[in-house]
Amino acid sequence: MAYVVNIHEAKTQLSRLIERAARGEHIVIAKAGKPVVDLVPHRDRPVVFGGLKGRLEYDDAVFDVDPDIQEMFYGDADAPA
Repeated sequence: MAYVVNIHEAKTQLSRLIERAARGEHIVIAKAGKPVVDLVPHRDRPVVFGGLKGRLEYDDAVFDVDPDIQEMFYGDADAPA
């Protein structure tokens, strides 16, 4: 069962509500009687490097110079100086 509190009450009792949520209680903050947000304890999520390893493929051509971008930065190489 969730403890439902309106926004005004939540503003005045935020510290207390945070403590209750940190202990595992389900806190719902409502506006005009309609639930808007759930107050839940923070959970650390480990950062995983290489999450796309084996799922992303490319060849060395991705590192080639793009002629359109080259022209935007340096102008037309074929134009007379």
